[in-house]
Formats: sequence, structure tokens, C-alpha cells
Amino acid sequence: MVAEQLVERGIADPRVLEAMATIPRHRFVPDPIGGHAYDDGPLPIAHDQTISQPYVVAAMTELARVQPGSRVLEVGTGSGYQCAVLAALDAEVWSIEIHAELAAAAARELRALGFGDDRVHLRHGDGWAGWPEAAPFDAIVVTAAPPSIPRALREQLAIGGRLVIPVGVHDQHLMLITRDDVDRYTERAVFPVRFVPMTGAAPRL
Repeated sequence: MVAEQLVERGIADPRVLEAMATIPRHRFVPDPIGGHAYDDGPLPIAHDQTISQPYVVAAMTELARVQPGSRVLEVGTGSGYQCAVLAALDAEVWSIEIHAELAAAAARELRALGFGDDRVHLRHGDGWAGWPEAAPFDAIVVTAAPPSIPRALREQLAIGGRLVIPVGVHDQHLMLITRDDVDRYTERAVFPVRFVPMTGAAPRL
């Protein structure tokens, strides 16, 4: 997976490659399709959600530029795989999942892999508002697509922080937003993607 799907497509950060090689992706895939865990594509999990394609996970992680000790917010825990990759980079991760069943299952798997409460903080809730009491964050990674970038997530970035988020309804692009100053942001469209819609009760945020 790492050699053929990541390195050959340009993922170059050695720490990201090591994390992707270390985290057992099959642990985050439902048993009936566990044999496809390392395939080059997304896979379905409960509640009509997905575990993203390995390349997309690696690309989003590389764009976030997570460093040891970084404070990272993830919106959309899902199976917990992206969260595990972020935690494997020695970051402290706050992760929000709107489906209680997925949040509980991800928490169990992350703990089983050794990511305790000092490394990963999980919350069942609506990710549109972010996690304001833990902000600011050095990086925010969003694994579901809102129609536009939530203002609350922008505001919870630290100066110099990076928000990696798929945006759009029918035509989605992975966006990189960097907070350059208190009121100044830089936005860049990276490549087209296809994510499940971001759900919740607060699309106005």
C-alpha cells in the first residue's frame, strides 16, 4: 500500500509514510470486507459513512503538516483510522463524531492500539461548531464535505495553522486553508475529491 499507492503518487513526508505503514488499517474496516482494507479506494462502514482511500488519508495528513506535540482537531472520527494516523505522528488529537455508535467503536479501537486519553480525546457530537474549549489548533482535518467552509473551524485555527477540508456538494475539492494572521487566510484548492456530506444541525456556522 505505502509503496504502490502513496510513494508512487508523490507522498514524500517520511513521518506520514511511517504512520501509514504502522497503523493496521484492517482494524478499522468491518470484518466482512476486511480483506479489502488495503485496496486503493474508500470502503463503507456503518451509518452510510466511509473509511477514506489510503492515498487521500496520506495526502490530507501531509497537507496538515502535523508535528510532534501539535494540537489537532479532526471533524468526523468515523472508524478512527485517520485519527490513529494523526496520533501516530505524536500529535494530541481532539476528534468529533456525530454517530454515537461509530464514536464508541473508534474509541475502543484507538485504546486497544495504545492511544490513551492523553493522546486522543473523542466526543460524540456535531462537528460544525468544532471544539472551542480546546482551541486554538495547529491543524484541523475534516473528513466529510460541507457545502462551504464552517466559520467556526476557521476561527479555531492557530496563527499559522492549517485546515484541510473537502468542500462542495456535487463538485467537491479538497481545500487547504492557512491562517496567516488574525483576520487573514490563504485558500488553495488541492484536487477533486468525493466525500460523504457533512451532517449536523449547525450548517449556518
